[in-house]
Amino acid sequence: MLHGTHKFEYHRLMRQGRLPDGFGVRIDPSVRAYRGGRVLIGGSPPRVVTLAPSAAAMIGDGFLEVTDPKTAVVARRLLDSGVGNPRPMLLPSTDAVTVIVPLRNNVGGLDRLLSALRGHKVIVVDDGSDVPVRVPPVGASRCSVTVIRHEVPRGPAAARNTGMRAAATEFVAFLDSDVVPRSGWLEVMLGHFSDPAVALVAPRIVALDPESNDLARYEHTRSSLDLGRREAAVRPRTAVSYVPSAAMLVRRSVLLDEGGFDETMHVAEDVDLCWRLEQAGWRLRYEPAAHVAHDHRVSFGQWFNRKQFYGTGAAPLAARHEGKVAPLYISRWTVAAVVLLATLSRLGFVGAIATMAVALFRLRKVFSELDQPTRVAAIFVARGFAAGLWQLASAMCRHYWPVTLLAVIFSSRIRQIAMAMAVAEGFADWWTHREAGGLDPVRYIAFKRIDDIAYGTGLWKGAIKSRSVEALKPTFGG
Repeated sequence: MLHGTHKFEYHRLMRQGRLPDGFGVRIDPSVRAYRGGRVLIGGSPPRVVTLAPSAAAMIGDGFLEVTDPKTAVVARRLLDSGVGNPRPMLLPSTDAVTVIVPLRNNVGGLDRLLSALRGHKVIVVDDGSDVPVRVPPVGASRCSVTVIRHEVPRGPAAARNTGMRAAATEFVAFLDSDVVPRSGWLEVMLGHFSDPAVALVAPRIVALDPESNDLARYEHTRSSLDLGRREAAVRPRTAVSYVPSAAMLVRRSVLLDEGGFDETMHVAEDVDLCWRLEQAGWRLRYEPAAHVAHDHRVSFGQWFNRKQFYGTGAAPLAARHEGKVAPLYISRWTVAAVVLLATLSRLGFVGAIATMAVALFRLRKVFSELDQPTRVAAIFVARGFAAGLWQLASAMCRHYWPVTLLAVIFSSRIRQIAMAMAVAEGFADWWTHREAGGLDPVRYIAFKRIDDIAYGTGLWKGAIKSRSVEALKPTFGG
């Protein structure tokens, strides 16, 4: 067993560990290559990666296999820059995993979950249920089940920590009692741990009930727990800035070393854990090829209250992670252009064009060594403006809806702009996230706006309770 400085040194070496031979990296389909593959532009947020000719030659048709120290260095750079996605070739054994189930008063969900798990070691942490949870009778479960009880409720973070400390395996999988893992969920995620620097992997959370009513269809498409179809590294201020603790797989020694979940937090403790691990230098992955179904709340009152509850987590997160919880992270040039356009005047339109032209000129310098640098810069300015406009519209309806409501009451011009942006952003969101069997645009937009009001209400409640506006402050880039 490692202790103190020896454990720290061991984990430092793991974070800097070489990728094993056979490990592959596939360039993300959204990445654009220039200068014969020597310049790659993409990732989240977008960045420019310049490779030496020898490194570019290793990638070939967009895939790089680690075969020696040089290819391992290039592969690591592609992964860390966000332009490449891992294709592991090695798979740790599922015997190295203990499933931790935090539970309070949901025995029916536990029975359903255990019936879906086969041959796994399971630790159920009964967090003060009204009726104590019992170990299933021999033969009633296909798993080896241990039950640990908290006599008084201590919260899901404490329950997960109790289970994690009681486990003895290299990895722990956290599954809430209201989820059901799909076939192959564990094997798909385990491969990522062949990278010694990976501490946490999470699956895609899909709907257990996708169509029982309109709310179920909306959640099937736009659940707060579903982070989408695209694989990604998990980092603050990116497309996947965190993963939910409803289902995640973690390297146990790392979790012990980092102190586990923060037991003082009863909401957003999963976000806090992700950001602490990332801050410590560990890599985290979102793997949407692995599916875990979640029993979403589909009665309106429970759904609205849950969304509001999520919003209250922003304030404690802002206190712990300065600058990472901003509702907006947007370029000053985009803000200036949008404000000028919002005047709905000829002078404002000309000013917005001039602002974007200045941004184009500045960005062109970054791409000066590429073929057609003006064209490349124009594409990125246009994409940045569209993304910024979407952010502003979303924040107006979600994080800042009380402010928007006041402005709408007192200004007919703002009322027109707000209505147009609310409909346009809602339609764009429906188009981006639409799923087979989902809602039509009209009902989807109505639920999306209610969803935003619920979350925004929780956000402002949390800010008022904490007497801090940190969770409400936007961040402006260059």
